Amino acid sequence: QVQLVESGGGLVQAGGSLRLSCVASGSTFGIVAWSWYRQLPGKLRELVATIATVDGTPNYADAVKGRFTISRDNAKNTLYLQLNSLKPEDTAVYYCFVREVRVRLFDFWGQGTQVTVSS
Repeated sequence: QVQLVESGGGLVQAGGSLRLSCVASGSTFGIVAWSWYRQLPGKLRELVATIATVDGTPNYADAVKGRFTISRDNAKNTLYLQLNSLKPEDTAVYYCFVREVRVRLFDFWGQGTQVTVSS
């Protein structure tokens, strides 16, 4: 079973940067997609970025395109999200998510890491 642990959140001023990490433990052989979601205060959870295992193709939500970068370190089983040019509206809890395919689909979530951006 896959377990995910996020880290790297914190308090930054507008225009600043953070680098979030998600370490996956257990067997990661069947993971086909790695993603970052976020949940803004009082809002529904939304997809931020995703990267496919098969070819490493990244995709981004329009709100973060050009500012955030998703990447993976396969040797360390770690997913990253580089957040640049942060805005107060980026304030949210950021969650790591992976989808695993074996006999059936399995979805796994991390515990989340808080990002707060002050004006």
